[in-house]
Amino acid sequence: MGIEKHGGLLSFSSVLPTFVETNPFILKSMKTTRIATIDVFRAITMFLMLFVNDIPGLKQIPHWMLHADMNEDMLGFSDIIFPCFLFVMGMSVPFAILKREEKGISLGNTLWHIVERTLALIVMGLFTVNMGSFDGEATGLPYGWYVILWVVSVFLIWNLYPKAEGIRKRLYQGMKIVGILLMVGLFCIFEGKNGAVFAPKWWGILGLIGWTYLVTAIVFLIVRTRLAYMTLAWVLFLALAVLSHNGMLNLSALPSDMTHHALGVSGAFASVLLIHWGNREKPYKFIGTMVGLGVLMVVLFFVSHPYWIISKIQATPTWLFVCNAISFFMVAFFYYLTDVKGKTHWFALIQPAGTVTLTCYIIPYFWYAVQRLLAFHYPAFLCAGVPGLCRSLLFSLVVVWIAGALTKVNVRLKI
Repeated sequence: MGIEKHGGLLSFSSVLPTFVETNPFILKSMKTTRIATIDVFRAITMFLMLFVNDIPGLKQIPHWMLHADMNEDMLGFSDIIFPCFLFVMGMSVPFAILKREEKGISLGNTLWHIVERTLALIVMGLFTVNMGSFDGEATGLPYGWYVILWVVSVFLIWNLYPKAEGIRKRLYQGMKIVGILLMVGLFCIFEGKNGAVFAPKWWGILGLIGWTYLVTAIVFLIVRTRLAYMTLAWVLFLALAVLSHNGMLNLSALPSDMTHHALGVSGAFASVLLIHWGNREKPYKFIGTMVGLGVLMVVLFFVSHPYWIISKIQATPTWLFVCNAISFFMVAFFYYLTDVKGKTHWFALIQPAGTVTLTCYIIPYFWYAVQRLLAFHYPAFLCAGVPGLCRSLLFSLVVVWIAGALTKVNVRLKI
């Protein structure tokens, strides 16, 4: 039995008592508000994203660890991380929306929240895209300081401030306003090299996540937890991804790529299956379904490979299918390991990467800017081979630990 609605949008709380009687998984998840499978999958994905973002520039490392070139038929290790993140982001959408409804938050408020989050990610994404061409000499503001000020503005605007009243509440509101003014100022003074202007050359990783989040959230608000409808939506988005890449549909006017949206909707589909079939005492129906879907994606990968190369940059259907396969397999594995066997503590070392993900993503920008201002360089032996990879792994761990420590002093990005 699942959560059903007929007609308009139905409040999750109104059907919760009946639903949880037959679904031990959702009863537990609503009490804890966290789904271990999602948190652990997201933590590993974020940690690896920090790692693969730090290894470019290292010498004497295997080619397969890097991003493949645009026209290279290869799935580099770095090409797997972003689609897995889109998938796990899609998984979080149904639970986040249902949790808001359980709290009695209106549909209008939820829609506005979705729009706000999307705009925040798009704005941050556009800044990350344009900062690389910022001309510090032309503006009189060194590149490093421009990035640092941007990071400060991000934390001032989107920090999750403690609940407060009186002077403290006004102080927090003032800090947000200062952050907005600072970001607007950084936009106004922007001058790119060779006359480049601030523009959406592409949306940036955060922007692409934002667009996929918007599409996935809208899809879920329409189909809800009705499994048949969610299945149809998933198949439709896979089909749209294929049709848009074989020339039968021209979807170039839409932001991002339909392949990215298909990854997000695939994650939401996995969560709807989890809501219906997740059961810690009898987990194999859900686990078997995830494995079966992974196998199906592998088959589609081999069927489509003669027509498209594997390319993250081109966002080809083959890349979609193989990354979807990996994600479905990972969900099956992490569900068994964490929600069934209770081994979540195995991942405690990187736990903040799954709960303060945006904070983890932004922190490296600050460090790279400081490095540039100080003209700091790692010793040569840490810039190549195994020592260089170990350095990047340690850097990623330090970033995660710093993000976790910041939460203890009420510094945590939340959009």
